[in-house]
Amino acid sequence: MGNGMNSTLIRLAGALALIVAQPALAWGSFGHRVTARIAWAELTPAARAQVRLLLAAAPKLDTPTCPLADFGDVSVWADCVRGLDDPRFAASAPWHYQDISVCGAFDINAACPDGNCVSAQIPRQQQILADRSRPAAERLAALAYLVHFTGDLHQPLHIGDKGDAGGNGVRAAFGFKATERMNLHRIWDTEMTEGALTAPPAVGPAQITPAQRKRWTAGPADTAARVAGWAQESWLVSKTVTYAGLDAPDMCAMAPAARPRSIRAVISPAYIARATPFVREQVARAGTRIALLVNAALAPGARPR
Repeated sequence: MGNGMNSTLIRLAGALALIVAQPALAWGSFGHRVTARIAWAELTPAARAQVRLLLAAAPKLDTPTCPLADFGDVSVWADCVRGLDDPRFAASAPWHYQDISVCGAFDINAACPDGNCVSAQIPRQQQILADRSRPAAERLAALAYLVHFTGDLHQPLHIGDKGDAGGNGVRAAFGFKATERMNLHRIWDTEMTEGALTAPPAVGPAQITPAQRKRWTAGPADTAARVAGWAQESWLVSKTVTYAGLDAPDMCAMAPAARPRSIRAVISPAYIARATPFVREQVARAGTRIALLVNAALAPGARPR
């Protein structure tokens, strides 16, 4: 193993030591805040001014343990309130993901009962944010959901599924924690992302090229159609990277009734090395696209479709 890989694994071990006791969040708090930093740099001055006005309404949401002091807080608020014992947020749990099977063809309409999935909620929350007739606190909550769910959409296991609840049913040995105490979904939410984003070069606004920005934000004007395309990208990463290369039984090769509730896998250094650039790009894409959606919603006279 080369010195570069040794250094990467050492940095990864350090990141794991810092966060092992923290609860798993989609992309982890760190990853979501990176998407927020990228998005904030790409918001128009008018959109930033509108965000600041909406943040002033945070006390009206009455979530003191889930603060909304800045745009970084906006990116993680939806995970925080999901953990509260508060009926106002109980319905939001399924809005963070959509378990579209990677064992067949991609179908954006799958696993989204009554619009309770991430791909349906992104355009819905954007429309609420854009509606200036609504109370500021309601629009602030919509902003927080929009920012967070767009980040979630780019986490491959929030879209792709192999009959294992998006990797939650895969017990994995990972790095120095080789006791299969974590599941694949949590590793991609937190440990994999922490390692990928703390290894140089940095992932941030300055590293995104004009060509990448143009490519990542191209697409139809309709938000739902855009989101479907982004979801298919994440689903494909789930199919070809996240599930591929695992030392584990192939759930797709089993009949649905024969699939076990849990399987075991090993996350190898080769798997980490292959996955890292995909994690980094998905986070960068998410930040750029958050800015696209927020700018559209907060533009004067905006009525996103």
